[in-house]
Amino acid sequence: MTDNVKFLLVDAQVLPEVFTKVVQAKMYLAQGKAKSSSQAAQMADISRSAFYKYKDSVYLYDERMNENIVTFYLTLEDRPGVLSSLLGELYQAGANIITVNQNIPVDGVALVSVSVRTSSASLSRSEILEKLEALDGIVEAKAI
Repeated sequence: MTDNVKFLLVDAQVLPEVFTKVVQAKMYLAQGKAKSSSQAAQMADISRSAFYKYKDSVYLYDERMNENIVTFYLTLEDRPGVLSSLLGELYQAGANIITVNQNIPVDGVALVSVSVRTSSASLSRSEILEKLEALDGIVEAKAI
């Protein structure tokens, strides 16, 4: 094996249980179920030292993370409710919103980018785009 290997993808079933418990403890912290690293380690049934030893080296692999992510670039009229109706339409389509970035309005319009995960969406990417283009206050919509 070469010396420059930095990461390996390994089935958790062949690893010592401590690794999955470290990931579980990190999730307790991220979700606010644990208020401290000590509490998270206790909840995951591992020692604090094991948590600290591995916390920066063990991550949950979610093969869905890179799949079904679409970024919509939109030009919105600068008036109340336009962004809200856009987000509502994405919610209705079952898209999981990952990021929203809205620029300061210039000349009565604001540029917005919205990244969504569509793996649970009830509509296709093109169908969602059509719905967004039809919304009142959307000047232009593109999908990447």
